[in-house]
Amino acid sequence: MDDVTWGAFALTLTLLGGIWTWYAFRRRGVASGLRAAAFTLLPMAAYLTRTLRLFTRVAGAIGDWAASLVFNPFVWVGFVLFGVSAGLFVVSGLLRARELGGRPEKKARRGKQLPPGGKGAPAIDDDMAEIEALLRKRGIS
Repeated sequence: MDDVTWGAFALTLTLLGGIWTWYAFRRRGVASGLRAAAFTLLPMAAYLTRTLRLFTRVAGAIGDWAASLVFNPFVWVGFVLFGVSAGLFVVSGLLRARELGGRPEKKARRGKQLPPGGKGAPAIDDDMAEIEALLRKRGIS
């Protein structure tokens, strides 16, 4: 399309937005009218900054991609392969954890000492040990 066509397209969108703005002011009030006016000015601003063509190219590219996604069986095979690959990553991670003797969190917990008194789970740090001691002192455990 040439520059005149883009200008006519932007002017048409702006005029239609102006009608919408007028209805919004009359039926819904000032706040809705001002919001409609803001949207009304966007097509002309996009034309004047030469971004209207950019927006239509991006929308066209997304539409072409979506059409090829739906109608192309090779794309669906690609998605299936992506899913198989993700599943293999998960399974290999689980097998690696099993080969190493369990999860690292369990190994780290085994090495911690029990708090004074010997009951309960090990304290995470000194602050938690103080809280546990206060709770034991009050008879809450």
